[in-house]
Amino acid sequence: MEAALQRAWLRRGPTALALWPLSVVFKTVVALRRALYRWQLLKPQALPVPVIVVGNLIAGGAGKTPTVMAVVRHLQACGHTPGVISRGHGRRRDALSVMAVLPSTPAADAGDEPLLLRLRLGVPVFVGIDRVAAARAALAAHPDIDMLVSDDGLQHLRLPRAAQVVVFDERGAGNGWLLPAGPLREPLTPHTLPNTVVLYNASQASTAWPGHLATRRLAGLVSLADWWEGQAAKMSCLAAFVASKTPVTAAAGIARPERFFDMLRAAGLALTPLPLPDHHAYATLPWPADATDVVVTEKDAVKLRTERLAAAGAATRVWVAPLDFSADAAFDAALQAVLPAHFTIRMPDGNPTA
Repeated sequence: MEAALQRAWLRRGPTALALWPLSVVFKTVVALRRALYRWQLLKPQALPVPVIVVGNLIAGGAGKTPTVMAVVRHLQACGHTPGVISRGHGRRRDALSVMAVLPSTPAADAGDEPLLLRLRLGVPVFVGIDRVAAARAALAAHPDIDMLVSDDGLQHLRLPRAAQVVVFDERGAGNGWLLPAGPLREPLTPHTLPNTVVLYNASQASTAWPGHLATRRLAGLVSLADWWEGQAAKMSCLAAFVASKTPVTAAAGIARPERFFDMLRAAGLALTPLPLPDHHAYATLPWPADATDVVVTEKDAVKLRTERLAAAGAATRVWVAPLDFSADAAFDAALQAVLPAHFTIRMPDGNPTA
């Protein structure tokens, strides 16, 4: 169903046309909500540090989480102490509460993407449906934080923002219609939103908005146990699989699993694809019991603790295939340019710039 809907959103076919009346209702609600903020009947809440929001205009993964990683690492390189806030999609326990994400926090409690951010970045990560409350909790617990990066939250208008990064992939705006007839969460305006940098997680721009290009490539393979220990993936490990022609099962519980499978195939792996729903919980192991080697994404790996596999008596070797993500050289400068003039960026060379 999810895959079929994603395909339907790419054109104005029978499915999209059938859902179009509902999209008109959705568009009206979105417009009314924005008008309430424009008329200042509702207002963003004040926070003592700048917030950079990373989000999509479209539903489905377009690359928000790796973009958050890139933004946080840039801020760290500039001498800042950033923290991350997130909704925590898929949380099962106390979903309405705000909580700090620790390396030991189960993905079911934190959400898979926030836990991945905590593991990969090592910065404070707080989750909550109310991103403002999550931000305040993060600042109270870590007063040294001088910038916050919000993983998603573009439509969370209570959350103030100094700048926004809007991420698109090759789908662009799809068929141009709002949910549920199309992928858009809000209308695609003729011009870029104020204080916004656009990043295309694609080989070329996919909307009329000017922006920057990002590249993603496989970083290699690492065993699940070593990944949990913080060890890096190695291309030599991937090359060994390719040279031996070892067949693998590739499992991916992400919004667009085929993209992951295509990258593995392009690297030369002989694989059996196992697409799973986005944010798949891994309540049970989804691959065949006799599978010898399984390759997963990092988003899947956070839900596969090695102790759990050992307790289940699983003989399958599980490998993680992280992706290297980088934006073009002009992206960082563009982000700095949309931050408030009074906010000084401390560049790695020590020279401040407004």
